[in-house]
Amino acid sequence: MEQRSISLLGSTGSIGRQTLDVAAALDLPVRAITANRSAALLEEQARRFRPELAVCVDEAAAADLRVRLADTSVRVISGEAGLQEAAALPSANTVVTAVVGIAGLRPTMTAIRAGKRIALANKETMVCAGELVMAEARRWGAEIVPVDSEHSAIFQCLQGCKNRGEVKRLILTASGGPFFGRSREELEGVTLEQALRHPNWAMGAKITVDSATLMNKGLEFIEAMRLYELPPEKISIVVHRESIVHSLVEYCDNAVLAQLGAADMRLPIQYALTWPERAPGPAEPLDLLTCPSLTFQAPDPAAFPCLALALEAARTGGTATAVLNGANEAAVGLFLERRIGFMDIARQVALAMEQVPAVQSPSLEQIFQADQAAREAVARAHTSAGQ
Repeated sequence: MEQRSISLLGSTGSIGRQTLDVAAALDLPVRAITANRSAALLEEQARRFRPELAVCVDEAAAADLRVRLADTSVRVISGEAGLQEAAALPSANTVVTAVVGIAGLRPTMTAIRAGKRIALANKETMVCAGELVMAEARRWGAEIVPVDSEHSAIFQCLQGCKNRGEVKRLILTASGGPFFGRSREELEGVTLEQALRHPNWAMGAKITVDSATLMNKGLEFIEAMRLYELPPEKISIVVHRESIVHSLVEYCDNAVLAQLGAADMRLPIQYALTWPERAPGPAEPLDLLTCPSLTFQAPDPAAFPCLALALEAARTGGTATAVLNGANEAAVGLFLERRIGFMDIARQVALAMEQVPAVQSPSLEQIFQADQAAREAVARAHTSAGQ
């Protein structure tokens, strides 16, 4: 197996911390770590893994980190330029993109243009600019290996498939979040605390809320379209409450391949780092004799309008997906600050999609403009509502 050396963008988040678990278990060198402003945790990670570079995007946090690491050889830099440098670091051949939101797009493109393997944990990159990303990856010879459990499952089920025309359908599984089975009316009164209690996965706040609204599955639907370059009619979603079957691929002969495993993100993280090989690792094993029965149900877009909005954006294409994502990031931020209700997230996203027109075959700059316009639409709506 080729020795992987890692630049980890977003090392202090849930995926970042689990990536470091895998790196330690596999004895993989970590060349760079980055965070937004978590100087104390970044110091702890730097002292353990001894990277050559540590980045705090926030200038004040970077100044703090420089003092904390003054007795080490770790170089500390800051800002967006720091992220870009970490993404292109010559001593790292693999970049794990675990930055949350569209902030991960520019450094991912930088890593692609440096010919790195991208262990992609930032779904917003593919949602907003997937067609551009895939074209750049082909141009620069960069490998993109998904880290999301669903897309990793599909990636694994596609190994050995030499003709993508043999694929009849990709089937994404969804846990359904904490509220599956409730009506739209019942969801109006959902609190922040309830939304942050996921039944199966331990994740960051933003993605946990996205899972509760089913927006996360809508974003993954778009990501699958872009990553595997398939039309929306060849992708479907089923609710699988047990989170054991992580996704499936149905072939033209009606054979269905599935990837099963415990609800442990370290498994797809490790596969992204070791592919095309496998290695023993820290992920929990799946005991088929004690695991629950496997069930599958249809999602309810009427009760979970965020899913319906995502599928609409997927069919529209162009910058519609960037508008969807930007509006959702802004609305979820307001919900996490207790400034809007749970079902207001979908209302804000729908309003932004109505107000911001979609541009087809957009440039990278037009994608960022659409994202900004969507955020501004949410801010205006929130202000005018007096909330």
